[in-house]
Amino acid sequence: MTKNRPQLAQCGFTLLETLVALAILAIAMAAILRTAGTETRHAEELRLRLLADWVAQNRLALHAARGDWLAVGTQAGEDTQAGVRLLWREDISATPNPAFRRIEVGVFSPDDEQHALRKLTAYLVEQRRL
Repeated sequence: MTKNRPQLAQCGFTLLETLVALAILAIAMAAILRTAGTETRHAEELRLRLLADWVAQNRLALHAARGDWLAVGTQAGEDTQAGVRLLWREDISATPNPAFRRIEVGVFSPDDEQHALRKLTAYLVEQRRL
């Protein structure tokens, strides 16, 4: 009499199943790394724009604090914020009211002087001296 031996249950994964799981994991990790890289670039761009905003606000506050009455035209220069060198350009124009001047401050990266990181516009009022 022969005894029926129970069939052994299959344990573990096949090589094919393991390779498919690794391929799926590799695709997911590549997507995560790409997203992390993009977010890092966006964070740096936001930091640069924040520093440019500070430069523009500082230029406008400087003119307001001094009571400057600037001649119509363009002025340019550079400023450093948090160790980052930024270029600024001020375009001063007349307004219909002769007691006001419009000033637009644009801040640019030294690498790309055509693309403004930040632009702010304000008006200067002529201070009557007694």
